[in-house]
Amino acid sequence: MVDILIIVSLVLAGLFSAATMVLIVFGSSDRVVGMTKLMYRRQVDRADTELKDMFITASPGTFFWGNVAVFVVVTGLVELLVGSFLITSAVGAALLFIPGIFWARMRNKRFKKIEEQLPDAFMMIASSLQSGASIAVALQTVAKQTPVPFGDELSLLVRKTQVGVSLDDALVGMEKRVPIDSVIMASSAIRISREVGGNLIETISGMAETLRTKFTMEGKIESLTAQGKTQGIFMSCLPLLVGVGLYFIDPTSMSKLVSTTAGYVVLTIMALMQAAGYMFIRKITNIDS
Repeated sequence: MVDILIIVSLVLAGLFSAATMVLIVFGSSDRVVGMTKLMYRRQVDRADTELKDMFITASPGTFFWGNVAVFVVVTGLVELLVGSFLITSAVGAALLFIPGIFWARMRNKRFKKIEEQLPDAFMMIASSLQSGASIAVALQTVAKQTPVPFGDELSLLVRKTQVGVSLDDALVGMEKRVPIDSVIMASSAIRISREVGGNLIETISGMAETLRTKFTMEGKIESLTAQGKTQGIFMSCLPLLVGVGLYFIDPTSMSKLVSTTAGYVVLTIMALMQAAGYMFIRKITNIDS
């Protein structure tokens, strides 16, 4: 049954390839090439935006073709080692989501680091204002003393104000690049205080103290839920580790999971149940502070 499905899939893939070639050769080549270029340009533009937001100076085209090369090499190796069309397809589908997951993790890690740096940065701004410096000079001084990644954001904000962009517009731009509650709250407090003419030093000092208290509370919550998150990851990976171990112990029996229709059904159900269990555990241990 599985062999028949593989043959049918290969035949359909061959027909699809042949139809694509016919479309390219007979009159539709310009449209196909245009759509391909458009998709490529969208992916490259998206990668370029993400790289610039994280202050990474690299070619987005290199990242795109690197992802394509990894996709081809990994799926080819899986097909050669396992010889299962279904598993190869599953690995290929997973590889399509890995770059997005990777960028999301990098962005979250960067945002978390910025949240950690906010209280100290705002305390330095308040100290500079209290010593008689203007808000522009205070931001410039703190931008030089604050490490990355928040130092890069402050440096970009200072450069924008130096070329004629108003401070309010520069703060709004920083909110768009770093869309986290702490930055938006702090930026809004500064803009409102400047607009209504309040005591900017007290506003920034109070904001720094509030952010420090918030960060301390979030740290306590993360430490209390770390054990549950670790257990969720371990329990999700345990069936896979047990399956690999059993495959080396008794390959004849375990090979039926990747060579029979019933085995594919069992693997699919197991994967769905494990994913659902992991998401439930993450939902339980993810406390919105």
